[in-house]
Amino acid sequence: MLKKIFKELKEHIPFTAFGALLGVVLLLFSKSIPQHVSYKAFYIFHPAHVLLSSLVTASMYHLHQCPRGSKHRCNLFMFILVGFIGSVGIATLSDSLIPYLGEVLLDLPHRHAHIGFIEKWWLINPLAFAGILIAYFKPQTKFPHLGHVLISTWASLFHMLMAKGELALSFSVYIVIFIFLFIAVWLPCCLSDIVFPLLFVKSKKN
Repeated sequence: MLKKIFKELKEHIPFTAFGALLGVVLLLFSKSIPQHVSYKAFYIFHPAHVLLSSLVTASMYHLHQCPRGSKHRCNLFMFILVGFIGSVGIATLSDSLIPYLGEVLLDLPHRHAHIGFIEKWWLINPLAFAGILIAYFKPQTKFPHLGHVLISTWASLFHMLMAKGELALSFSVYIVIFIFLFIAVWLPCCLSDIVFPLLFVKSKKN
């Protein structure tokens, strides 16, 4: 398990760093992006992140706990619980809480933790269940995982752009933002898609 976790974390470093770098490039041209546009963008990328994350997390649990041809049936309650908490909980950490920590550290003027499953519960929670439903009938992990890593980067970025407002940033601030974007995506996304669901997979004896 540990070898698999470290392998996945290592493999995600270049892709996550590239996404974070793209985010910093966008920051350089962000003076013309109004705060309300960043808010709307956040609530496009964050819900998409939750949808893909729930699909991958629930699929990972499904594929390992009750693989095709297995005589064992999935525990439906655990399947839903793992998919929901692994997506909504960790996506909130990735897209909102870690960026907010960076905003506090940088003392950005409009810092605020936007908790999607509370602020827009009618959007975020149904999308999480939609991903779980898809995973139940057609579990898949590879493409949705790559997509959700990149989308999570943009969700985290626009959360920080909301807090930045019209403030001009120094070069050192860009470096700090890059670090927080990287951390916000790298660890939570791997935890959500790989580590978290596997924690609930039980070994079976024939």
